[in-house]
Amino acid sequence: MRTEHELQTTTVKLGAALGALAIALPTAVAAADATPAAPAAAPAPAAGTAPSPGGLGFSDPSEPSVFADGSTLVAPLAGLLGDIVPVTGTLAGSHPGDSVVVQQLDASTGWVQVATATVAADGTYSAGFKPGHSGHPRLRVVAAGQPAPAATAASDAAGGRELTVFHRARATWYGPGFYGRRTACGRRLTKATLGVAHKTLPCGTLVELYKDGRTVTVPVIDRGPFRAGTSYDLTAATAQALGVTTTTVLGAVRATDPAPAVVPAPS
Repeated sequence: MRTEHELQTTTVKLGAALGALAIALPTAVAAADATPAAPAAAPAPAAGTAPSPGGLGFSDPSEPSVFADGSTLVAPLAGLLGDIVPVTGTLAGSHPGDSVVVQQLDASTGWVQVATATVAADGTYSAGFKPGHSGHPRLRVVAAGQPAPAATAASDAAGGRELTVFHRARATWYGPGFYGRRTACGRRLTKATLGVAHKTLPCGTLVELYKDGRTVTVPVIDRGPFRAGTSYDLTAATAQALGVTTTTVLGAVRATDPAPAVVPAPS
């Protein structure tokens, strides 16, 4: 039979053990909480999933298009309607003094002449032309006197160098006071939303915008602007991407599908 002293000693030891257990349990739980779980593998994108619309472009306009025969062509990748577009480069097989022709691909008639030039002593040519409308024309250079090819514009669509000609449009920007609200196209506006408001273009229409060498492609997400003489209302994120801080004139054009790869111009 245990004495009273032994019972007290046993009780003290049991209390100490329980106290230690009480301290250890929260510590273990906290350590378990602090241990990060292994991240779940990201789901593979579904086949054929289209990329998110919108984004910036900073293509180098001085980078030449180089064709299989060694010919080169340099023209700005973006410009404003009414401005002269400079076209320079070299044409394989040409010699100083030879005449060359700058052609533009027309959707209905095929390649048409828009300018001429003479090959200089260093083997290069230099010309310029003024586009007649906004859009995404393709340019190529051929020797003067070369017969017009029988191919249609559709089959020639991959040839030459594409550039984007923007029409001038007045634009404002908006955002503060509207964040968290739904736009007329059903998008929730945030500080990071890329898009524009337009009075008539269908929701979701992709529009290319150009300002001081920067381009951005964004969807129509709202209606407006409602100020006379103003064509587009940029979201704050779009304005920031283009460096726009106040009402301004910029370039605008409806976007097209990605351009096909450059191939040699028909000989």
